Amino acid sequence: MPARNAGPSIISADLKIVGNLSSAGDIQIDGSVEGDIQSRTVTIGEAANVTGSITGDTVRVCGSVNGQIKGQTVTLDKSARVNGDILHHSLAIEPGAFLEGHCRRVDSKSAGVASVGGSPSHSSSTAGAPSSTSPSTPSSIAGAPKQYAAS
Repeated sequence: MPARNAGPSIISADLKIVGNLSSAGDIQIDGSVEGDIQSRTVTIGEAANVTGSITGDTVRVCGSVNGQIKGQTVTLDKSARVNGDILHHSLAIEPGAFLEGHCRRVDSKSAGVASVGGSPSHSSSTAGAPSSTSPSTPSSIAGAPKQYAAS
């Protein structure tokens, strides 16, 4: 297939594009894009600024994105700044990354992450929480104190 043999498309740091980008291969953005991006692999460089949605099998963000991200594998680098929702099958967020939006895991069967499904993903702190409960203890709402009757 010609798309696999083609080299990556690179938007250099001094280039600003107003419009949508679509490629069957790889796209690396180092400049500024105002529009939607759709590609197999999308890399947003540290100095890059994207305003629009991003869709790809693999999406790596090191720069700034203002819009929705859809990808099978999404990685937010420590320098990433994302304002928007992320729909993913696999998500990695490095310490220091900024994310303002919701994360939702989607079913891996949905090719190109076109349809939304699954359950919402969110981070929560479990410090100090018990790691497991025994089968004989009553279930309780997470975070609520547990009370046991003495026999």
